[in-house]
Amino acid sequence: MADIPAPRTIENYGYTQELRRSLGFRDLLVYGLVFMVPIAPFGIFGSVFQGSGGMVALAYALGMVAMMFTALSYAQMSRAFPMAGSVYTYAGRGIAAPVGFLAGWMILLDYVLVPGLLYLIASVAMNSLVPGVPVWLWLVGFVLLNTVVNYLGVEMTSRVNKVMLLGELIVLALFVVVGLVALAHGRGRGFHLTPLYDAHTFSWSLVFGAVSIAALSFLGFDGISMLSEENKDSTRAIGRSMVAALLLAGTLFIVQTWVASLLVTDPGALISQGDPGGTAFYDAARTAAGGWLATLTAVSTAVAWGFANSLVAQAATARLLYAMARDRQLPSFLARIHPRHRVPVNATLLTAAVSLVLGLAMAARSDGITLLSTLVNFGALTTFLVLHVSVVVHYLVRRRSRDYWRHLVAPVLGFAILAYVVVNANVAAQRLGFVWLAVGVVVLTGLIATGRRPRLAAVAAPDPDAANPDAADTVTATPAEENR
Repeated sequence: MADIPAPRTIENYGYTQELRRSLGFRDLLVYGLVFMVPIAPFGIFGSVFQGSGGMVALAYALGMVAMMFTALSYAQMSRAFPMAGSVYTYAGRGIAAPVGFLAGWMILLDYVLVPGLLYLIASVAMNSLVPGVPVWLWLVGFVLLNTVVNYLGVEMTSRVNKVMLLGELIVLALFVVVGLVALAHGRGRGFHLTPLYDAHTFSWSLVFGAVSIAALSFLGFDGISMLSEENKDSTRAIGRSMVAALLLAGTLFIVQTWVASLLVTDPGALISQGDPGGTAFYDAARTAAGGWLATLTAVSTAVAWGFANSLVAQAATARLLYAMARDRQLPSFLARIHPRHRVPVNATLLTAAVSLVLGLAMAARSDGITLLSTLVNFGALTTFLVLHVSVVVHYLVRRRSRDYWRHLVAPVLGFAILAYVVVNANVAAQRLGFVWLAVGVVVLTGLIATGRRPRLAAVAAPDPDAANPDAADTVTATPAEENR
């Protein structure tokens, strides 16, 4: 009988399994959907409408295609390296440890900022509905609530996720059904295809510039990779749940923005004047059914962003900090695991503290939400570019893979689309993003100078998935080098 290869586990890479493996495919799928927020376009609809010249559905369709290539690359790298850390781990082991550090540094721009952004958006929305409660008090309440849930363990987070997802889907279904009925009865502008294509405003640079804004709604499917060490199924579950979550969320985004676009009574004014109050979607809901639907969609946005989405964002951020601290790229206290709840407790508390301080600081700025949004998008998209390069280097160059679709064509196409989006992104975001990268280079130089050069354990034996991606999720590995 032939020898059966050892299961691919984190022990093959020199680590100890510390996090609790309790999440299956359904849990991962729900986590990704909640992170992306099925009703995410509610909050940024006006900005995408203006940026796309009214072709909101097209912007989301192109965004879904771009992110699908990224999801395919995530699926490949999560099978090769089934551990927490996302692109930090994949670039560090797929290309080189210093590249992994810089990728982790750039994705920190996304993960560390996004909980604060979500708390701020939700707090502003709730303040507009209940002016007697100040923004700062809403923000403190959201942060405390989510920190307690995440502290109690990933199983508690998973249970809360399912309840919140059901609520969001009910509200979304209600809006779509009521909106379609309203359009059928002559409200809005009637049924047509201009949300998908408008010859009067179309240009590739215009639409891809809008995609860079719409990308905020898709961010979160990649957070599933942060739960690799809590996944109890095969390593394929991570990639499959990413692709499934992206397809489901993307379809919902296209449908709801198409309906909402047709309910915009004055598209020319929205394109020329923008949506400074962030109420364009709620105005469309009011056109469909009056104030009750506008209020329902506004409250749902606040709860979804301030509790459901920020809950999973905080969990993902904590696991990124944990992974980098475990590899001595961040202070070691962030790698501490709670003995009972089996969560990275210090990383969770630090994430909460940063989100609170950042949210309060940005709440005092008139452009706080816009600034944070553009920075989050830039950090995520530039990191995705590195992910695609990691697939090509790890599989095609190192492992001599013959699967040219998954390991060359798909990542190259994904890279090209995202590069075009980044080029057409907000100029201020580009400048601040590159400043953050420069700071990361300085930090990396300091680590090397002080003898803390990034070094990651890697698999020495060939990866059987390289030549045959449909092979079993196993690997024959030599003992990993000691990294501590």
